Amino acid sequence: MTTKRSFSEALADPAQLSVTWELVPGRGAREKAQEHFVKMAELAAKDPKINAITVTDNPGGKSAILAYSMAIEAKRLGIDPLVHFTSKDKNRNALESELYALDRADIQNLLVMTGDYPGAGYAGSAKPVFDLDAVHALRMITKMNEGAYTKLPATKFFAGAVVSPFKSTEAEIMAQYYKLHKKIANGAKFIITQLGYDARKFDELRKYVDTHTLTVPLIGNIFVLSLPVAKLMNKNLIPGCVVTDSLVAKLEEESTYSNKKELQLLRAAKLYAVLKGLKYNGVNIGGHGLSYIDVQYIIEKGEELSVNWQEIAADDFDHPQDGGFYFFEKESATGLNTCQPVNRSQTGSSNSSLKQSLMDVVHEVAFDHKAPLYPLNKAIAQFIDKSWLKQPFTLAEYTTKTMTNECRFCGDCAMHELGFICPMSQCPKQQRNGACGGSRDGWCEVYPGKQKCIFVTMYEGFKGRGKEERMKAKYMPPCNWDLHRTSSWLNYFNDRDYNNNKE
Repeated sequence: MTTKRSFSEALADPAQLSVTWELVPGRGAREKAQEHFVKMAELAAKDPKINAITVTDNPGGKSAILAYSMAIEAKRLGIDPLVHFTSKDKNRNALESELYALDRADIQNLLVMTGDYPGAGYAGSAKPVFDLDAVHALRMITKMNEGAYTKLPATKFFAGAVVSPFKSTEAEIMAQYYKLHKKIANGAKFIITQLGYDARKFDELRKYVDTHTLTVPLIGNIFVLSLPVAKLMNKNLIPGCVVTDSLVAKLEEESTYSNKKELQLLRAAKLYAVLKGLKYNGVNIGGHGLSYIDVQYIIEKGEELSVNWQEIAADDFDHPQDGGFYFFEKESATGLNTCQPVNRSQTGSSNSSLKQSLMDVVHEVAFDHKAPLYPLNKAIAQFIDKSWLKQPFTLAEYTTKTMTNECRFCGDCAMHELGFICPMSQCPKQQRNGACGGSRDGWCEVYPGKQKCIFVTMYEGFKGRGKEERMKAKYMPPCNWDLHRTSSWLNYFNDRDYNNNKE
């Protein structure tokens, strides 16, 4: 009889894919979705092939029962929960409180991510929080695991993160990969993909991780796709999930068949086979109303089909985005990728604006610690900081930066690290360490067709100056709200801003 393994144990075993099953709690305390969750978790607990139940956190930005409460139910039934841990609805103190509660309940597995932008709630739409980004949260968890943050006993969280290789533009995919480096450097122990159905993209991520020696287990996302959900994803109404026109057309054809549900499950099983062939370490299986029997079928049929995974990849998961960018050159024999990166000097777009170039020059001359005018400016700033000039100087800085950079007066400015684009005012999720996963074709998840993702703009600006690698090089601490409505220039020269942050 096969022994039941924990999620982390299963991920560490190269001989067998780990399997997690995503269950989505709904609104209310004892409604149908919650009862389905408990019933399915109970069945999964008895199956040694299923290593964890994934518990979502307010998916779609809409209110649902707290993931923590359902994770406790799963734990009680004897199966590892993998809790979605997002920052969209909670500030850093609330996130820390939740971690204490999870630790007390001995719930260790966390999937750390930005989260969907909040939507409708009581008396209107909820206010987004996004006090920390996913990289900040991973770093805090790592510090707690080391016992180095609160000086309390070390925790034992096993935290991972998400990446989306399913992006159409060079700037978007590079922003995803640059942030992936930061996530791993700050403690991510495993990586789960976003949703997509392009085998070449799954292969690209596998090769990118191996080529850059990012030694973390990879988990591929498998979603049992129905036509109504496919159409929502195709229109980016479920941000970050990519379903192309060609796949929608395939599902429309299948919708006329009497066995359409069987075909949906078979597609999921085929993706299982492909991911096993690509040497992914695990799969995360999800889908609306999925039963235990459905999950059993996907696992067993996927194992059976895995001997023919390359043929399946070519026949069933060749759904590229129109004009989509790939990091590696295509391998003609398999339709997947070689290990040769494309020449990015001949792909994508670059756009170094005059404004960015001028601000770069000013920073290099007056603000950088090695700048010729830095000592003089520091001395002047220290004098102003202790004189009556402090208030008018602060007002002048705020006015100037509002006109040039849409300043939000946080007092802990990181714009010079981010291509002189303010994440506090120009990113709805206030991301300081890289793009979230919700953009489509370069557009912001929250303002599609109206505002480009700031990290797309940033990448194109950096690329125009040959500095795009800066986007993965430096960890940006969270904003210190003690500095709100104070002069960021005075804070910088008087060693009060994030550059002096010892966290």
